[in-house]
Amino acid sequence: MTDQKLLNHAIQEAQLGLSEGGLPIGSVLADADGNIVARGHNLRVQTGDPTAHAETVCIRAAGRRRDWHSLTLASTLSPCIMCTGTSLLYKIPRVIIGENKNFLGAEELFQQHSVKLINLNDPTCIQMMANFIKQHPDLWNEDIGL
Repeated sequence: MTDQKLLNHAIQEAQLGLSEGGLPIGSVLADADGNIVARGHNLRVQTGDPTAHAETVCIRAAGRRRDWHSLTLASTLSPCIMCTGTSLLYKIPRVIIGENKNFLGAEELFQQHSVKLINLNDPTCIQMMANFIKQHPDLWNEDIGL
């Protein structure tokens, strides 16, 4: 599966989160063959859990595994420090992001740990987040801890 196709699955998750009244951030995990092994979207608003960011929800959904070192994480937005730390903890070696124009996460930590970071600068992801931030600045600021 191509990086863009993986990101498209993450975009579907983001759109699901938005349809539920939450933030439009989605994530998927894929194995070395490109098979999606877990999905997640930001559930912070829906569940009241401040740690329920898309990447963390996705990693939780993956359950107990021994193949973390061969997985790829795709996310519609540059991961925050919490989500970056979670992926580093499990030694996920490859991360695809949809964009970092609306939010620049802890990308330097990925670089410090030799994680291959691929930014697709996807127009759908950029526009989806920009629209959400404009329409719901209170929820966005709450999500990023402002």
